[in-house]
Amino acid sequence: MPHARAADGTALHYSVEGSGPPLLLIAGQSNSSRWWNQVLPSFAARFTTIVTDHRGTGSSDKPESPYSTRLFASDCVAILDDAGIGRAHVYGTSMGGRIAQWIAASHGDRVDRLVLGCTSPGGPHAVERSAEVRRSLAQVDQKKARQALIDLMYTPAYSGPYNTLGDPRMPPYARKLHLFASGEHDAWDVLPSITAPTLVVHGTEDVFNPTANAELIASRIPGADTHLIEGARHGYFEEFRDIATPLVMDFLSS
Repeated sequence: MPHARAADGTALHYSVEGSGPPLLLIAGQSNSSRWWNQVLPSFAARFTTIVTDHRGTGSSDKPESPYSTRLFASDCVAILDDAGIGRAHVYGTSMGGRIAQWIAASHGDRVDRLVLGCTSPGGPHAVERSAEVRRSLAQVDQKKARQALIDLMYTPAYSGPYNTLGDPRMPPYARKLHLFASGEHDAWDVLPSITAPTLVVHGTEDVFNPTANAELIASRIPGADTHLIEGARHGYFEEFRDIATPLVMDFLSS
């Protein structure tokens, strides 16, 4: 399987599937490319689809130096370079959407169309999750904490598989570095510089990353459109894939 090299020498694992216009899929915090397993075949049927393991996850290196969403964005550009792809559609969800904001703002010539899913601008302007949600995830009982995460990602009607609950192979220090990187994200000031046609997607019942952030992001990016998926929680792209995947593919193909 191919590995790109980041500017600091970190080996970054990625894979390429399908054919058609290039599409980079960016996973969420503390997750590998497995995040996209349920929807990858659909995207690969129409696009040359690139999925990655963030540094700290999967088969990528796991350095103990500080991580940031800007660094993850640079990693993604290094992967595009290694794959010989000059310009691609970019679709990021959760922390992947934060990373995608930096790619579009700092490497605009590499982005064709942009989709930002269940994400946030970060910083003081963002709408943060409630203290109740934070407490539910910080429970000492790991089974209860895992169930709390499942309940935040999916509705009770969904019975799995759950591909968004974190990479079990991550060392604890890498999880902390991912958490810090996502928590320190603040792209508010650069969002107006994004020129790629942009679609912002969010579930109406997302309290893990509150739905109000969708309108905040769209209000900052010139010409951005917003689509809210009724009844969906944070893992909308997996549970509601029959709605979300065609929506995104139609936008990317328009």
